[in-house]
Amino acid sequence: MGQLGLFDLDNRLAKLSKIGDPLETIDKVVNWKAFRPTIQRAFRIERKSNAGRPRFDYVMMFKILILQTFYNLSDGQAEFQIIDRLSFRRFLGLSEESVIPDEKTIWLFRETLVQAKAVEKLFDLFQDQLNAAGYYAKKGQIIDASFVEVPRQRNTREENETIKSGETPAEWEKHPAKLCQKDTDARWTKKNDEDFYGYKNHVSVDVKNKLIRGYDTTSAEVHDSQVFEGILDPVNTNQTVYADSAYRSEDHEDLLNELQYKNRMHKKAQRNKPLTDFQQEQNSKKSRVRARVEHVFAIIEQMHGGVIRCIGRLRAAAKIGLLNLVYNMRRLSYLESHA
Repeated sequence: MGQLGLFDLDNRLAKLSKIGDPLETIDKVVNWKAFRPTIQRAFRIERKSNAGRPRFDYVMMFKILILQTFYNLSDGQAEFQIIDRLSFRRFLGLSEESVIPDEKTIWLFRETLVQAKAVEKLFDLFQDQLNAAGYYAKKGQIIDASFVEVPRQRNTREENETIKSGETPAEWEKHPAKLCQKDTDARWTKKNDEDFYGYKNHVSVDVKNKLIRGYDTTSAEVHDSQVFEGILDPVNTNQTVYADSAYRSEDHEDLLNELQYKNRMHKKAQRNKPLTDFQQEQNSKKSRVRARVEHVFAIIEQMHGGVIRCIGRLRAAAKIGLLNLVYNMRRLSYLESHA
């Protein structure tokens, strides 16, 4: 096989565009340069000299994290696919001759953002782009949560009890290699007789555009109702709040009244006091709106966001934050293409 000529490359790129390259459409609607100052603040390490290879461009490295999240790629697979795929290199602004970051470089870049807790800041920064494009939070908000599992660990009952008490099993401390593979932040929980191990992605989604406006990450056993006030979106143009019956409580009802929100949380039956036909009918009407959040979780599930491979809440929060951010980028791309 001969080397590709300039026109051969152009023709292939044109064909990719004609078929429909989702990365190209996202690339056009996102202002990537706006992320640079926030990323740079996470890398406040002065170079001791000008020797050695220059750092890779921060925005390009950030776009690699977007690729990984979009296609569920490990660091090693990300390196391979960037070398192998023309659409990836076009998205990153790399040529055939460009040096490709290796998997260790990708890991180190992401880990620096994780330790600086920069992903949440980048997520919030993108909200400004959504608003600038005219996609304000409208028609109320939906509060909900979904499980995000991590690889299950086979600990003894005694080890789990020690972890729940906030301590580390003494035997693990004697073996650092084993300890670094143990997630002491993830938790087990059960829902509808099904076991889950990991974390939860709590979100607030606006009704109009189905964009995630706020989120929080907790371990899986935290009840949905415990993460409510913190993710309420105060700038939605409509004060209506939709949520399922798990969120309903006197405290939350009082909170919504105090903040002058319209309460559209589902009613729930009490012991010896079933819901009336009218209440069931009202719940059904609310469900038709609340179902929009299930579309959000379905797209995240398509990105294999229901299972992540990392250890510790800090890394899990960053992974979940990237999933929510990439969802919003995909959603913006869709909204712009259908405007």
